[in-house]
Amino acid sequence: MIIGLSIILLLVLLLPFTKFVERNLEVFLFIMGISAVLVSQVFSWPLVKEALVHPISITLAVLFAGLLFRWFQSPIEKGIVWISNVMPYRLFIALFVIILGLLSSIITAIIAAIILVAVVSVLRLDRKSEIKLIVLACFAIGLGAVLTPIGEPLSTIVVSKLNEDFFYLFKLVGMSVVPAVIIFGIVAAFVVKPRNKFDTSKAEIAAGMELEESSAEIQEADTNKEVHSEKESYGEIVIRSLKIYLFVMALTFLGAGFEPFIEAYLLDLSPLVMYWINMVSAILDNATLAAAEISPAMNDETIKDILMGLLISGGMLIPGNIPNIIAAGKLKITSGEYARFAFPIGLAAMVIYFAIILVI
Repeated sequence: MIIGLSIILLLVLLLPFTKFVERNLEVFLFIMGISAVLVSQVFSWPLVKEALVHPISITLAVLFAGLLFRWFQSPIEKGIVWISNVMPYRLFIALFVIILGLLSSIITAIIAAIILVAVVSVLRLDRKSEIKLIVLACFAIGLGAVLTPIGEPLSTIVVSKLNEDFFYLFKLVGMSVVPAVIIFGIVAAFVVKPRNKFDTSKAEIAAGMELEESSAEIQEADTNKEVHSEKESYGEIVIRSLKIYLFVMALTFLGAGFEPFIEAYLLDLSPLVMYWINMVSAILDNATLAAAEISPAMNDETIKDILMGLLISGGMLIPGNIPNIIAAGKLKITSGEYARFAFPIGLAAMVIYFAIILVI
């Protein structure tokens, strides 16, 4: 079993960076998930039922949000552009990431990710800046959503398993999570390149306008150009929702397949060792990992360290968290594009927080 699961883990880590698997990532992860539950001998009809039911709420949220954005696309886009134009651009980016990250604990990580995609689609950033903003915002959402039991499945499972109150996680990890979300917002303000509002060449201006046209009219024409983007077809919205369904189903199987391995070989390790081992959260469902690792017998500091390892590493690769999956799928960000920026950022955050653990 150990050898088989180790091979599956390596395949899940490495193959998504190949072009063929990248184009068929949902199917690949589904196959790996089925392989994991067969190798660990946990395949059962209750598990199949869970895998079929678990993705429904997430899929419906993505579907309905996609439809709402299509129906109200024009006023939403105009509102976003207006807000980004009336305040300093870097301040707008920082506040957007910070507020969305903290708000995700109330509106859920799924809705926060959908809002993220809608805003980024309107901002018309260059490709590198778009990916950087998505990555940093996904880190912020993944961390912020844990502050309440309704933010994400991981927080729901932990509060339920420990039989704690609504504000338990906020009191436990709030002093670590909130500053981290703020830092991701500040970093985004500096690394996301502002769009060039007046990128029209002189030749294009001469061809399309009189040279005497006022600068106000030019700005209005540019703004109109920005806020009118092509609408998604209903077919594209449905297909994206079905891909999310298959993705979450695959992660459910993967988590279940690796759970016996975790319980047998990892749970007796030091919390500091578990902190680093939890980097597998970058490719496995962190809610399942939390369910396997967290115990009422643990003290608060141990639970906190385990959770922070899961939360930070969840942003390092696309399969690590639902916001990553939703945003990357919608904006067609490949595993390689995402990981090139997200993995070093996540690793740096892991090292910094580990140093804080050792000092405290």
